[in-house]
Amino acid sequence: MKPFSQFFIFLVIVLATSYIDAFTRNDFPEDFLFGAATSAYQWEGAADEDGRTPSVWDTFSHSYDTGNGDVACDGYHQYKEDVKLMADMGLEAFRFSISWTRLIPNGRGPINPKGLLFYKNLIKELRSHGIEPHVTLYHYDLPQSLEDEYGGWINRKIIEDFTAFADVCFREFGDDVKLWTTINEATIFAIASYGEGLTPPGHCSPNKFINCSTGNSSTEPYLAAHNMLLAHASASKLYRLKYKSKQRGSIGLSIFAFGLSPYTNSKDDEIATQRAKDFLFGWMLKPLVFGDYPSEMKRTLGSRLPVFSEEESEQVKGSSDFVGIIHYTTFYVTNRASASNFPIMNQGFFKDMGVYMISTGNSSLFEWEATPWGLEGVLEHLKQSYNNPPIYILENGKPMKHDSMLQDTPRVEYIQGYIGAVLNAIKNGSDTRGYFVWSMIDVYELLSGYTTSFGMYYVNFSDPGRKRSPKLSASWYSGFLNGTIDVSSQDTIQLQRKFSGSSSF
Repeated sequence: MKPFSQFFIFLVIVLATSYIDAFTRNDFPEDFLFGAATSAYQWEGAADEDGRTPSVWDTFSHSYDTGNGDVACDGYHQYKEDVKLMADMGLEAFRFSISWTRLIPNGRGPINPKGLLFYKNLIKELRSHGIEPHVTLYHYDLPQSLEDEYGGWINRKIIEDFTAFADVCFREFGDDVKLWTTINEATIFAIASYGEGLTPPGHCSPNKFINCSTGNSSTEPYLAAHNMLLAHASASKLYRLKYKSKQRGSIGLSIFAFGLSPYTNSKDDEIATQRAKDFLFGWMLKPLVFGDYPSEMKRTLGSRLPVFSEEESEQVKGSSDFVGIIHYTTFYVTNRASASNFPIMNQGFFKDMGVYMISTGNSSLFEWEATPWGLEGVLEHLKQSYNNPPIYILENGKPMKHDSMLQDTPRVEYIQGYIGAVLNAIKNGSDTRGYFVWSMIDVYELLSGYTTSFGMYYVNFSDPGRKRSPKLSASWYSGFLNGTIDVSSQDTIQLQRKFSGSSSF
């Protein structure tokens, strides 16, 4: 490494840590969980092995040139090695998802014994190393057969099929799994999949940016989201009636939560920010906590917003034991169109929201600046507006170009800043109970393929063996978790110096 590069990294770390109050793992509650995350399609690979059938992600990814998850990190075959890496790092929890089509290849009906055995073995391996499994039931990978049969999430039939899938998971894995998330980032899933056409099944109204073959951006996101809430509530009801008293687990729903802050101190921008929060947070959280959608959404959308029956409202209300938060970056909010640089492909949901969003840093979709205060603001808003629900931060991390750089100093800066923000929120009364770095290792990223990665372990995707190599962020997180690193400039600088002298492939 060149002397100037070493000096630059040294300077970055000094600047990054000089404004952070020192803290350690011991400053958090003893039962707080620190972990890392992946998802089935992004990590497992083995796409057509041992009885697994295609999901909508298989279909979608094979129609674009950003790669696919056919092999990914080969976690299906290398899970024991990865669990050992987690244990060596000191991870307290691991969040992963279950591939619906690996477990139930036809979407409903017979269980695939090889798929069942894989997840039992993975959970057993985690438990044997003292790592808490946090299972997400649905991470964007609907069985293609159900999509073909009735249209997936825009059809109420999905509620019954999802509940049956959840029932199998609770029955087979629930003795060893105490934390369940039903649906991953339901808000952005509904918008991206049914309004913007960016994720499968790729629905949107005709527009000049995305070539969607079907969809209606003004109605489908709200219909899909409605069915997600009902499916979540149905699975939650089943768990509480049939399994909770014996298994003693918790079940929740996760949402994507941008940090949102007024662009100026004007009253108009304050109103715009509250409106954005109603749409982006209240859309899911108002029903989950209070039983109905925000008044602002009902006024704006009218008949385009589905209506809960009285029975449905009661079932959805209180159906989440916790709220899962997916958070990466923060936007300023304004009413002024000229100021916006938010990359919107299609104007369904965002047009309805009626505000403009401005990046707090680089406007690139895959490179954003660390703004820990944004996450702290999200946690404070949820505390004040939604009865301070238990919260798990299920994804938070820093994207960087996927190359051979193991010295990911910006990621270390990012992670420690956000962990500090979580600690501040807890000290201010937030009932936040866990923090998961996305991602444990480099995975197939759903929008950028293999060009961008979040992993604390580098994966050589050109190597048939998918060799793993620790990055500086893995060493930092390990040191933080095992108590050898305090978040202070001196400890971090010493780690960086040590790492730069020893890291290699």
